[in-house]
Amino acid sequence: MESEMMTKYKILDDGVTAKNACSESVAEVATAVPAFIGYTEWSHNQKTGLSQQAWRITSMSEFVACYGGPPPSKFSIHALAAPAADGAGIAGDFSVPDSVSGHSEAYELRREDTPYILYYSMLLYFQNGGGACYIVSAGHYGDRLDAGKLCAGIDSLLTEPEPTMMLVPDAMHLSAPDCATVQRHALQHCGLQRNRIALLDVHRGHQHRQHADGDCVAAFRAAVGSEFLDFGTSFYPWVNTSVVKEKGIDFTAITNLDVLAGLLQRELSPVINTGHPTAAAKIMIDHVKALLVALTSDWSKSKDPVTEMLMLNETLLTITSLYPQIMQAIRKKLNLLPPAACMAGLYNMADNMYGVWKDLSNIGMYGVVSPAAAISNDEQEDLAGAAHGASINAIRSFIGQGVLVWGARTLDGNSPIWRDVSTRRTMIMIEQSVRRACRHITQEPNTASTWVFVKSMVCNYLISVWRRGGLAGVSPDEAFSVRVGLGETMSAEDVLQGVMTVAVLVAPSRPAEFIDISFQQQMRQN
Repeated sequence: MESEMMTKYKILDDGVTAKNACSESVAEVATAVPAFIGYTEWSHNQKTGLSQQAWRITSMSEFVACYGGPPPSKFSIHALAAPAADGAGIAGDFSVPDSVSGHSEAYELRREDTPYILYYSMLLYFQNGGGACYIVSAGHYGDRLDAGKLCAGIDSLLTEPEPTMMLVPDAMHLSAPDCATVQRHALQHCGLQRNRIALLDVHRGHQHRQHADGDCVAAFRAAVGSEFLDFGTSFYPWVNTSVVKEKGIDFTAITNLDVLAGLLQRELSPVINTGHPTAAAKIMIDHVKALLVALTSDWSKSKDPVTEMLMLNETLLTITSLYPQIMQAIRKKLNLLPPAACMAGLYNMADNMYGVWKDLSNIGMYGVVSPAAAISNDEQEDLAGAAHGASINAIRSFIGQGVLVWGARTLDGNSPIWRDVSTRRTMIMIEQSVRRACRHITQEPNTASTWVFVKSMVCNYLISVWRRGGLAGVSPDEAFSVRVGLGETMSAEDVLQGVMTVAVLVAPSRPAEFIDISFQQQMRQN
């Protein structure tokens, strides 16, 4: 069999008595149940605290009920350097025309609080087909991002058998060394548990590889090390999403409202400074002045601050062109997210539609506007097949097709056996399904009749996997083999010690990663 993999199972007396072993069959385990570790608004289910413990949810509404809503987002407005002498402006988040010089002045928005992204990652997960998952709250909004707490959140999953994937979105906003610590811990956890994979994001993955800060991909490869790479996968670059909507952001996200009021006053100055306004214009001028004053007001003294702030926001969106531009710039920053949560949702959708052996390559992403960085064909080859270092799957945009996942490799992409994520996930499913089924055999006599039953049970299950396309081969004999018995997998001493060993050999199906189409011209025959 091509690309064969062998797994041996030792069935020991673990105190579980099988009531009717002969009626047991292999119940397939769930294959796409991610566990998310990060920071939330709160962590409780009614009166039960959920801090640093895994809790299963099935929808975004359950997440909000147990863990709260979006994090606070605070930005400050800062002017950038003066434009060049030739009149060309410089990069920024938005620009304001200068009526005196005729040039545009560039401004940037600087984040003033901790960027927690678990909530937005959950929106992206469910939008891409996500279902049941586990949440581990490592801390609450206002807490400092801490690598130790995130690693403790990973450790809390040691006693949870159901999760098959692990994600730590908030690790992206740690320092580079702390992020590396968390990601290596996640890989080690998955490699030792052998029942799940880590979906890792690239630190600074929103940047081009030629960025002045250095090559983020090279830094990621150096950071994750070389251990347990076949139990992890990663994607580059980050993506611009649409999970944060227009109604989710208003002027309360600005910390220096006096600067915002000044910029809006400059834009509205032609209206405010009208020399001889009509009665209607004067009413409009007074209204605009009142709005600018209201921006910097103490809202705690308002009788209905929520309604008044909503009305002010709607009015500013209507009468100015600069204010919507600033709000859009804030949304763009919040919508820039690492892609692992999207992948977790797509795994769930693909597993339900096709099976765990279907890889994500060439699958479209929902709620994604564009990749944060464009990737050339040469860059993609380096990402997927680097001679040294972890393989990374590309996310690319194609005309007429949208944003697609363009790779399906584990971090150990140069391995002839564990290169494909679908292979690793299929093997996890088979191993865990068979292991759980075989637990019911304990306390049964370690005799030939039990061995025949176990072999029949495992073979029947593997035939069902093969028929659904999960194993390669034109017949079951080419797809797998199961051996168990005295002289085959056990010695007489093993039988006396109560050890039954089952050897399973399977040939998983592999994706067609490269398709070569050749053309030849046939000469016309006279």
